[in-house]
Amino acid sequence: MSDTIMFTVRKLQHQVPATETRIDDALIAVSSLMTTIVTARRDAERLRPAQGHATIQRLAKAQMALIDASGGVLRVHGELTDMARETAGLDLHECPPAAAGRDAAHGGAAG
Repeated sequence: MSDTIMFTVRKLQHQVPATETRIDDALIAVSSLMTTIVTARRDAERLRPAQGHATIQRLAKAQMALIDASGGVLRVHGELTDMARETAGLDLHECPPAAAGRDAAHGGAAG
């Protein structure tokens, strides 16, 4: 295998799991924000329950977008793993163990 291909493989082995982690971090941040907003609305004495509802809906859409993005990246991860196996003969062990465990937990392709 050429040095250029090996360089790209190593780069992908770092970038794909890092991307998965960053999306998870963003999802955690948005979820935390959701908790704070809903708690503040509940605890505010002057707010009616309906106030802030549109804001909460927009934030929920942002959460769903992140969940969709996560699923897309997990699918890409699986596809890249399949391509590596088919074209370069790379072994499943080429994939970082943490990413492989997350793939299995999310119903994606382990690898």
